[in-house]
Amino acid sequence: MCFDADSLPPIPAVSGAAVSHDELVLEAADGNRFAAFAAAPDGPAAAGIVILPDVRGLYRFYEELALRFAERGYAAVAFDYYGRTAGAEKRGEDFEYAPHREQTTPEGIQADVAACVEYIRDRGATSVFTVGFCFGGRASWLASAAGHGLAGAVGFYGRPPLDDVPRLRGPLLALQGGADAAIPHEDNAAFDEALTAAGVEHELVEYAGAPHSFFDRKQSEFQEASDDAWRRTLEFIDAHS
Repeated sequence: MCFDADSLPPIPAVSGAAVSHDELVLEAADGNRFAAFAAAPDGPAAAGIVILPDVRGLYRFYEELALRFAERGYAAVAFDYYGRTAGAEKRGEDFEYAPHREQTTPEGIQADVAACVEYIRDRGATSVFTVGFCFGGRASWLASAAGHGLAGAVGFYGRPPLDDVPRLRGPLLALQGGADAAIPHEDNAAFDEALTAAGVEHELVEYAGAPHSFFDRKQSEFQEASDDAWRRTLEFIDAHS
């Protein structure tokens, strides 16, 4: 589990920012209908963000994250992975995601990403990025190889897809916990080295002492790492838009 049900992004809201938001049901090319949450500034947004959640799928943390992006001038859509097996309806905090996660496929996830990218582009974004967490961090990097025409892909504490490195397309940003019990330093170092060897533009940052899921308001002792990760994410988007 990446976040508790009552967790929130460790990012301050922008007071007075004019944004709109909407709960959606999007449809992928294979006919899958899935839940999504969109947020956008009232003015035009040239850059758009597709948010790939952790293993639980779409819930409040990622809706709030979409709002934080919108407050800073980006269009954002966060989506749910489990439309094919759990439907597109809202789910409670007691949702047992594990059986549904086991039925996901890389192809299905990327079909849903493609629908989100299309939604963002149809609303005026000319540069689209993916930003993912845990399960979604890995899928975000893999999205760079899926033909979406992304401007870049960001992953927070994703498991490095070492076997897929030759297919990945930069620029990529990896924001990893240095004390992540599930993803050791050796895996991060191997990912960094493999991307360099493959000539993939990237940056990998490993936060010393930070665990998996450090990017969480409840993890106040890692606020410095969270602040830096958020700054790097925004700078990455701005640099490649």
